[in-house]
Amino acid sequence: MADTTTALTVGGDRRTGQSVRAQNEKTCNYKLLFFVSVLAACSIANIVKSSLGPVGLDKMLVDDIGDVTITNDGATILKLLEVEHPAAKVLVELADLQDQEVGDGTTSVVIIAAELLKNADELVKCKIHPTSIISGYRLACKEACKYIQEHLTIGTEELGRECIINAARTSMSSKLIGPYPYLYNYVVYAVTKDIRILFLTDWSESGSDSEFFSSMVVDAANAVKMPDGKGGYKYPIKAINILKAHGKSSKESTLVHGYALNCTVASQAMVKKVVNAKIACLDFSLQKAKMKMGVQVLIEDPTQLDGVRQKESDITKDRIEKIISSGANVILTTGGIDDLCLKYFVEAGAMAVRRCKKADLKRIAKATGGTLVMTLANLEGEESYDAFMLGHADEVCTERICDDELILIKGPKARTAASIILRGANDFMCDEMERSLHDALCVVKRVLESKTVVPGGGAVEAALSIYLENFATSLSSREQLAIAEFARSLLVIPKQLAVNAAQDSTELVSKLRAYHNMSQTKQEHKDLRWYVTLVLRCIQYRLKVGLDLYEGIVRDNKKAGVLEPAMSKIKSLKFATEAAITILRIDDMIKLVNQEKGGRTYQDAVNAGEL
Repeated sequence: MADTTTALTVGGDRRTGQSVRAQNEKTCNYKLLFFVSVLAACSIANIVKSSLGPVGLDKMLVDDIGDVTITNDGATILKLLEVEHPAAKVLVELADLQDQEVGDGTTSVVIIAAELLKNADELVKCKIHPTSIISGYRLACKEACKYIQEHLTIGTEELGRECIINAARTSMSSKLIGPYPYLYNYVVYAVTKDIRILFLTDWSESGSDSEFFSSMVVDAANAVKMPDGKGGYKYPIKAINILKAHGKSSKESTLVHGYALNCTVASQAMVKKVVNAKIACLDFSLQKAKMKMGVQVLIEDPTQLDGVRQKESDITKDRIEKIISSGANVILTTGGIDDLCLKYFVEAGAMAVRRCKKADLKRIAKATGGTLVMTLANLEGEESYDAFMLGHADEVCTERICDDELILIKGPKARTAASIILRGANDFMCDEMERSLHDALCVVKRVLESKTVVPGGGAVEAALSIYLENFATSLSSREQLAIAEFARSLLVIPKQLAVNAAQDSTELVSKLRAYHNMSQTKQEHKDLRWYVTLVLRCIQYRLKVGLDLYEGIVRDNKKAGVLEPAMSKIKSLKFATEAAITILRIDDMIKLVNQEKGGRTYQDAVNAGEL
């Protein structure tokens, strides 16, 4: 492909062909803006590579004002980076899309996309046209998704509830609340040339954080399930509110069947518990009425001033009486409540909560069957509040957790709700626990709705690699090369899992490929398709013997319970392929010079007679 440069009539620079795909800092004059660069994509992938898998490392991110975030969640890491390169931004958006659609697998999708780009660039250097590579990638992605659905998926009915718990546990295995921190409970002894780890206590007695939280996540998801009208159920995990509180250990976190609101009553003189609650959700302030800006009241007689002030108070009093007369005994508002209004609520024996988040009130209104009211005005221009706008719950009470008080809404009538109250030592731990639970909730939702899982730990990628290599040899077109490179790109996942665990990736991936090749070529060995590389035997969760951190083996991950949603793998392949194709299709870069920095404008080109 020829490398041409065309003079522009406006201030700017243009690069075409190979220089766009393979440009680097030596050949580019821009500081951080390399357009459509494989180097930029690989740089983004290299940032998150070391955080992949159950023994992946965390990243500490410090922003410009000094706020610190410690995480190994791929989407969170990339979201906090200040990425300026256009190709790198594609991968950042890719991770965010994976997080929204599936909730897990954000690191994997970025690594696969970068590897696809890297191998595609090698084909372009060998004079293979990008169109042939794109068509080959699309065909490979289609065949891979088809193979997963036909040969690698496992129905959840076959494995039962334990399957769903294992899927949540697999999602949390690489997080702060996974099983790996429990290695601190062991004593290391040096025996001859090996370093062996022996138990101080039995694993089954102490348990792990992932077991505790995976059961909690599955219970929370089942608590909010509702029929979808098609004979199945849907699981709106947004109805699960996650709150954080300092103090105690992480295993003292609790699941509350109801909605927990991170607020407290507006006055200590109010009741702390209301049974058979009727809840009014308001999106305006309950304060003494004041004239709007620009409104003037002209008074000739000074004695009428008290009447105006009294009328302002009466307007607010009438509003509160209309709300209370409808039967409301719990009032939640996004605005403020002044002392005058608090007096009326205390006299009526009602509970009032101010400064609630609007998002919380929307969820509470949906769960209790109420309506979030923006104003009391009706179509006739008068103010009214009807009883059908109220939400209903069995009980609303306040509960002190740590240094704060929470409002707990138990037994909502319209829909079920659940809340998880996390306990931890500091903000960093609580924030990472929240991100881990969010990923696990998304995984459980996808498993329960799709009712299919696949083995994790690199099994799917290795099986697809063998299948696509054999499929590529059946084609007689140029797409054969692209499909072969696609198959080679998928092996980056098991390789990186082994590297992160300080294992010999070459040996382990070779064994893994041998097992999967045997399962696909010999019918009597078809069960070997569940085998994956085990980089640490501590992933087995329930161990009764000593551990050897420096030995990598291959095992059956279906029996071991390392499972992931089938949708996660399929979406990862589709998203990574589309992102790679998006970047691969571009071969021309035009960057306009900022006029403020002295670049030529369109008018300058007209005046010079160039247009």
